[in-house]
Amino acid sequence: MINCIIVDDEPLARELLESYVSELEGLELVASCKDAHEAGDILKKTAVDLILLDINMPKTSGVSFYKTLVKRPKVIFTTAYADYAVEGFELDAVDYLLKPFSFERFKKAIQKVKPTEDEVTADFIMLKADKRNHKVNFRQISHFESIGDYVKVFLKEGEVLIISKTLKKLETLLPKTSFMRVHKSFIISIDKIKFLEGNQIQLPMCKIPIGQSYREEVKSKLV
Repeated sequence: MINCIIVDDEPLARELLESYVSELEGLELVASCKDAHEAGDILKKTAVDLILLDINMPKTSGVSFYKTLVKRPKVIFTTAYADYAVEGFELDAVDYLLKPFSFERFKKAIQKVKPTEDEVTADFIMLKADKRNHKVNFRQISHFESIGDYVKVFLKEGEVLIISKTLKKLETLLPKTSFMRVHKSFIISIDKIKFLEGNQIQLPMCKIPIGQSYREEVKSKLV
């Protein structure tokens, strides 16, 4: 189930989105808000997976509001102004809906939010490499290394898988209790850590550098 909120200052726009949400199985509306202030109050009290967020609102724009969120749910921006699309996608928006949009266009955007073949399930993840879908148990994984738009997955048996996915996307699919981003190019399995030495983490097979912007978080969790 995907929990979502609607944020739009136009009553008719909210009503349309409410009707669209009600027609999709697996999508549950938590609240329909008329402005960023109201939405902020909801997010403080309720866990939300997705925001259906209008960009052009009085006082605080949708983009400005989304930038203020420390923990950002996924977002689909809606607006009547095409000029805002680039700024929206710079914030890693799931999609951008130009008003007026049809139910079919809305449904297509929601499909991008739903779990994919690589989504975390139980204690394993499905990873596509070498034209095959590999079932990989989390305990098998030592670490991940980014190589552009691809990621190397290092398994404890010494096997390496190369998957077509960015590290940023992969990070959202991993359980945060078991894996940690320690560098712009590395995610490690926490239970594979042998020791920390200076700004490096010793894993069974190699040493991984700790990036400067990740040091405080690493120290708070591991030291």
